[in-house]
Amino acid sequence: MKIPIFVAALAGLPLLFADGPGVAISYRTGKDFDLTADASARQWKGVRGIFAENGPKGTLTPGHRTEIRSRWTRDNVYFLFICPYETLNLKPWPSQSTETNKLWEWDVAEVFIGTDMSNIRHYTEFQVSPQGEWVDLDIDRDHPQPEGGWKWNSGFQVKARIDEARKIWYGEMKIPVRAIDKRPAVKGGEMRINFYRLQGPGPQRKGIAWQPTNAPSYHVPEAFGRLRLAGGK
Repeated sequence: MKIPIFVAALAGLPLLFADGPGVAISYRTGKDFDLTADASARQWKGVRGIFAENGPKGTLTPGHRTEIRSRWTRDNVYFLFICPYETLNLKPWPSQSTETNKLWEWDVAEVFIGTDMSNIRHYTEFQVSPQGEWVDLDIDRDHPQPEGGWKWNSGFQVKARIDEARKIWYGEMKIPVRAIDKRPAVKGGEMRINFYRLQGPGPQRKGIAWQPTNAPSYHVPEAFGRLRLAGGK
């Protein structure tokens, strides 16, 4: 008998399928932590990540192999993006205290998360820039939200840091579980997910995707992989 997705998640059982080939693991940590955008920080040491290195249509994007790590607690899910770059394309006069609409016109790292398994075209989007700017959006492909959903507020937090000497920027997110999922966060639970980057200016602008969408747009929920909540690391 096939176990319904939400029952399996609550019971801590493995889910019976994933949308695509990609499964990312989020490792449980016993307590929440402050954001540092530091890959060598204690909470991120030894945490295995996944890599995004292809464009939206699956072609390799050299020099931009992006590592994404994840951790979770009962209340929050965390993501750390490690982003090599060639050239930065940064918004003048950045704000870290107010949401930046259309942040995607500049350099960003993005995560799209879907938890409504009966309606995969409704999901949430979170972005962080190398300068610590942020935007979060409530996306419904069939019933678009007013102003594209950017006025929705999840209460998520970000931190960013640029290492100019190594040409890597780091972006970290802390997303409240209650803002994205009606289910409790439990070991074995899963969310639908994809990770992206937009990087560089003008004709040199690069798109990097974890699960290729095979389309010019990143907004292809059918291409999402899975994020699986695992035990501690």
